[in-house]
Amino acid sequence: MSRGFGVAARARSFRYALRGLALLAREQPNAWIHLAAAGAACALGLFLDLPRAGWLWIVAAIAGVLVAETLNSALEALADAVHPAPHPLVGQAKDLAAAAVLLAATGAAVIGLLVLGPPLLAWLSSQLAAR
Repeated sequence: MSRGFGVAARARSFRYALRGLALLAREQPNAWIHLAAAGAACALGLFLDLPRAGWLWIVAAIAGVLVAETLNSALEALADAVHPAPHPLVGQAKDLAAAAVLLAATGAAVIGLLVLGPPLLAWLSSQLAAR
């Protein structure tokens, strides 16, 4: 059912999305781990004066992990509401969603090493050479 394309409908959609982000931050401890890693990657990128292409990879990796974590949390909440009692298929669905987060986080870590590693090593080498 469509509610139209008006400004009020769009504002309502954004309000729902922001409520979801607040829920993710408030209720999901793993989201805090991902946000801390994202903050560390961004701080290091700023310190190293990362070029635009590097930022593209870092931002894409961060977004991928946060999207995966959000979808995992949504699937878990929906599964618990639909089938509160333990069920093998519900367990498999939750495990697969958690695996998606693990894959996204592992990929993000590899991207972080590939993008931030070389300039960090160059900076460390310059600091050691200056001694």
